[in-house]
Amino acid sequence: MPVQWQLVPGQSLLHRSWDGKVVLYNEVSGATHLLDQATLDLLQALRDGELAPEDWADPELQLALAELRKLYLVEPC
Repeated sequence: MPVQWQLVPGQSLLHRSWDGKVVLYNEVSGATHLLDQATLDLLQALRDGELAPEDWADPELQLALAELRKLYLVEPC
């Protein structure tokens, strides 16, 4: 069964965007991250519960979320 993910508690996804780039402040770690718009869209979809059960089986999604885990933005649930 694929891993399901959630935002690390305490994240509100404070960010600023321009020209397809996003600066995101990690409220848990205090770090600032430079992301692309697609990554922010993924984090917002995760926060808003917009991922369907079949989405979790996508290996690319699992890889992207595993990378975001390294930034302390998401965690398995």
